[in-house]
Amino acid sequence: MKIAAFVALLFTAGMANAQSGSGWYTEGKDYNPTRRIKITVTNPLNVAIKACPIVVPRTSLPMQNIPERWIGIVDPKLPSDPEPTVEQLKTNSGYVRRKETNGHYVELQVDDKNKDGIWDEIFFMSDLAAKESRDFYIYIDHYERGMYEHQVHASIANYGRHIVPLWESKDMGWKLWYPHEVDLHGKRAPMLTAYYEYSTNKSGYYMPWEMGTDIMTVASTFGAGGMCIFENPMDMENPARAYHSPFKNKGPFDDSRFAFDLVYNGPLRSMIKVSTTNWNSGKGFYELDQYYTAYAGKSWSTVETKFSEFNAPNASVMFGAGIRRIMNEYTSVNKNGIAISMGKNVEARIPDEDIGDEVLMVPWQGIGMVVKDKYRPQYQAIKNYGGNHVFKMPVTSDLSYEYMIFGAWSFGEVNNNEKDFVKYVEDEALKYNYPPQIAVHALETKAK
Repeated sequence: MKIAAFVALLFTAGMANAQSGSGWYTEGKDYNPTRRIKITVTNPLNVAIKACPIVVPRTSLPMQNIPERWIGIVDPKLPSDPEPTVEQLKTNSGYVRRKETNGHYVELQVDDKNKDGIWDEIFFMSDLAAKESRDFYIYIDHYERGMYEHQVHASIANYGRHIVPLWESKDMGWKLWYPHEVDLHGKRAPMLTAYYEYSTNKSGYYMPWEMGTDIMTVASTFGAGGMCIFENPMDMENPARAYHSPFKNKGPFDDSRFAFDLVYNGPLRSMIKVSTTNWNSGKGFYELDQYYTAYAGKSWSTVETKFSEFNAPNASVMFGAGIRRIMNEYTSVNKNGIAISMGKNVEARIPDEDIGDEVLMVPWQGIGMVVKDKYRPQYQAIKNYGGNHVFKMPVTSDLSYEYMIFGAWSFGEVNNNEKDFVKYVEDEALKYNYPPQIAVHALETKAK
């Protein structure tokens, strides 16, 4: 699957009884697993990476018919936890992990992206030093203990009298008020806020102060991220856009149609799916799925696009993606598949004439997009649709592509100024283009 582009898989097949040299993990008196698979994660970069997303597809493993709750990840280099105190057990219940040996359990989630009842991926995160190769173990045995807080959230909700997908980390939130162009919610402190927003149907501009606020005017722009098709690549001012088809507002029988689904929801990553059908541009006909994913501790989201119907008017058409020119833009950065737009004294909330409310003035705000080098993105600023920074890319053989979208503002706790934000986007772009490599080793059984 596309999100596995975070890793390049190097698979070593086979079954073995030989030991790898690392002692076997135990936890408490009753978790003493007898099967495991070593995986080696290698950072190809000369820089350290923090909380690196690591994806292990089920199809890469020598043993695949594993019950979801029988999967554990252990880092043998991390210090083991001692036995919890009686007070800790009383506070957090019997699901608290007991004394460990030979490493430490790593928080993970097991995801079924295609929803066929068979899990597809194991996902976890880890720090990696520059050029480090680090071993982890996938342990296989029945296991009950271990509960941890969600760092991300996603949902499909009736919000503002229509269906809206929302996904968020504790640092930044995104939603699709319009089904193809992303809206942005700034956090003042690390917290999850989307549930409060949609469950109370509180305007994103009028959330409680500590929960942050919507900081994006989307209107007809690409917002904090949107896709398109350049049916005439020489005319980038007039891309084909699903929500702005010639049949816009003619009703769902004629116009582009959008359906939404929650794919998975934390604790470390959350994904929503948007299916676009019946998109008639007037020249071509298209249908596609998009996957929007939030990650723990990140101020960015990934967006995967996969076409199921691509009836283009000619062979020269190109994929497209872009972000809006931020309100009151004072500068932008555009290079090597990176587009960053930054504004000063941004009116993030338009005054409400009905209540006489004043505008919310944000001293600084930034949004960004990164398209992988392998897609050969070509940048251009366009004036149409309110002004946008866009990329065009050659159509791929599998009719898919992906990109990252970023958000930041001066009231946030991270990346809250031009220098830090530009560095953050550039650093994450490097990691996106050069993801860790994973070697999957043989299945081991514990000697009796």
